[in-house]
Amino acid sequence: MIPIKSGKEVEKMRQACRTASEVLDRVGDLVRPGITTKEVDQAAADLMSDLHVQSAFLGYRLGHRVFPGNICISLNDEIVHGIGSQRRIQYGDIVKLDIGVVQDGWVGDTATTVAAGVIDGRTEKLLRITEQALGRAIAFVSEGVPLGDVSAAIEKEALQNGFSVVREFVGHGVGRKLHEEPQVPNYGRRGSGPRLRAGMTLAIEPMINAGTAAVRLLDDGWTVCTADGLPSAHFEHTVLVTKEGPEILTCRGTTQFK
Repeated sequence: MIPIKSGKEVEKMRQACRTASEVLDRVGDLVRPGITTKEVDQAAADLMSDLHVQSAFLGYRLGHRVFPGNICISLNDEIVHGIGSQRRIQYGDIVKLDIGVVQDGWVGDTATTVAAGVIDGRTEKLLRITEQALGRAIAFVSEGVPLGDVSAAIEKEALQNGFSVVREFVGHGVGRKLHEEPQVPNYGRRGSGPRLRAGMTLAIEPMINAGTAAVRLLDDGWTVCTADGLPSAHFEHTVLVTKEGPEILTCRGTTQFK
């Protein structure tokens, strides 16, 4: 069952998503060579406290595992679910920041990838294409559209630019819970899947790799890396389905599409 939000519930989602976007913008400004990923994580926690919201990730349970970070912060070949530590960000690193907040019982979820200094041309293209793939996917979000059209748009953008998409981890519905139905893969076939309905809220999040699509899990039980050690990029927006098209609930000042 895919939850459909009422008008009042959508407004709650808007508020949570605006807050998640604010935290992401402000945390993203802190990324620089020399800062530790733990310091970035703590800054996010302090901001959430100031804004009277909670982390949607801290304490998240997956089987016997409990996520220990306030945000997910993943560097270079780390795809998602990285944990803040004493590791210092280096010049030329790419840093994935995934922010989830709970505000008044509703979740806002958003992510971006930022560069710490100048990066090489291939990696710069990876970031650009991943964000572009998110925009292509969002453009398909409208009542009556098969979900497969959204997923296929991401895969097409990645493959035609010589990149690969992560298949083991996907986007998802979001609302009262961080993960709701439906799953939103970054690959698929047009015309397939459930048809979107107004009031659905989807976390669409392309995870695109420079090399192989294969992944590996680190010993911490959370951090997912590319199997070949090449970089990966991650961008995410929470999007509301309407009869007129998409509404990006986590739209930020740096977003290049509406």
